[in-house]
Amino acid sequence: MPSIPFNRPYLTGNEIKNITDAHERNQLSGDGHYTKLCNEWLEKNLNTKKALITHSCTAALELSAIAIDISPGDEVIMPSYTFVSTANAFVIRGAKPVFIDVNLDDLTLDVNKIEPAITNKTKAIVVVHYAGISAKMKEILEIAKKYNLFVIEDAAQAILSKYKSDYLGTIGDLGCLSFHETKNVVCGEGGAILVNNENLIEKVIIAREKGTNRSNFLAGKVDKYTWVDVGSSYLPGEIIAAFLLAQLESAETIISKRKSYNKLYQDFFLEYRDMKDFSIPNDSIVTKSNGHTYYLIFNDIKKRNLFISECDKEGLKCTFHYVPLHSSTAGEKYGSTSGTLHNTDYISNGLVRLPVWIGIDREIELIFGILKKIIKNNFN
Repeated sequence: MPSIPFNRPYLTGNEIKNITDAHERNQLSGDGHYTKLCNEWLEKNLNTKKALITHSCTAALELSAIAIDISPGDEVIMPSYTFVSTANAFVIRGAKPVFIDVNLDDLTLDVNKIEPAITNKTKAIVVVHYAGISAKMKEILEIAKKYNLFVIEDAAQAILSKYKSDYLGTIGDLGCLSFHETKNVVCGEGGAILVNNENLIEKVIIAREKGTNRSNFLAGKVDKYTWVDVGSSYLPGEIIAAFLLAQLESAETIISKRKSYNKLYQDFFLEYRDMKDFSIPNDSIVTKSNGHTYYLIFNDIKKRNLFISECDKEGLKCTFHYVPLHSSTAGEKYGSTSGTLHNTDYISNGLVRLPVWIGIDREIELIFGILKKIIKNNFN
C-alpha cells in the first residue's frame, strides 16, 4: 500500500551550508548575520517598511497586539474560522475577540458582517487570508478608516500572495507570516512581523527585544540599554534564521511549483464539478492563491469523515482543518459572536485538505487513481 503523507517539508539544498556558516560565525543567538539577511529579504521582496523575523507567527501576532496597545476591555473583530493563535494573541492582553462569519466562496472574512460587530470598545480588525487567498482589503480598510480601527493581517498562509499589486501582509497596519513546517516557506517553527504603519515601528522593535532599547544601543543612539516598555523574547536563533534564508531565496520557485500542483488537482476535479456530495474551489481561487493548500468542501461532516477514512485506507493522508473558535471551549469563555456563523459551521464540518508538497507531482497519478476509486464507490 502506498504511503502519501499530508505534508513533507522541502529542503532547497542550502540550509545545512547556511547553518554551518552560522556556527562558524560564533553567534547563535538572535539578530545576527542571517536574521538581518532574512529581514532584508522580506523588506525588499515584499515592499514593507520594516520586517522582523520571529520564532513563530503566534509571536508576530502577540507583537501586533502589544504594538497597538491592546488592553483589558478592548474588542477585536476576527473570523471564527482560523487558528487559535489569531485570538490568543489578543486574549492574553485582556481583549475580547468578536467572531464573525466568512464567505463561502473564498473562506475569508465577510465584510458585510464587520460594521454590525463594531462597538465603542472595538480596537482592531484582524483579517485572515485563508489558504493564501486575499480578503477584500479595499472594503476592510475603508471600514477601518471610518471607525479609526487598526487592521492586522494574519497572513500565516499567504507569503507572496497578492491583493491587486500589493503582497498580503503589507496592506494593513501590521502583517504576520508563518514559516511553520506545514507552510510554503519553512524553518520548522518561525514567523515574521511586517510593520507597514511607520508609527508602530519603534514599538515593535522594543517589544520584540524584551521591552528594551537594545536596538538603539547597538546603533549608538543611547549609551546603555535598559527596560523601557512591555515586551518579551520573540527573536529566533541564528540556526533558524540560517535555515529560513535558504528557503526565502527559493520562495518564488517553491510557490510556483505548489501553484502547479494545485492546478493539477483543479484540472482533475473539473470532472467532478457537478457532484452533489462535495464542491471544489472556483478556478479564480486556485489561480490567485500561492498554492498553500487544495481543499474540497463536503455537504456534511459524515461525508467528509468518510472521505478522509477511505483515503486513509488507501495510504493517502488527507485532513480536516479548524474547529471554529466561537464554538470552542476557550472561544465561548473569552470571546463573543456577532451575527450568525452558518458559513463557518458549514465549512468546518465539510472542509478537507489534500496533500500539497514539493515533489508530490511524482505521486500525482497514483493520487488521482485513489481519488477516482473512492469517489466512484462512495459519492454522488
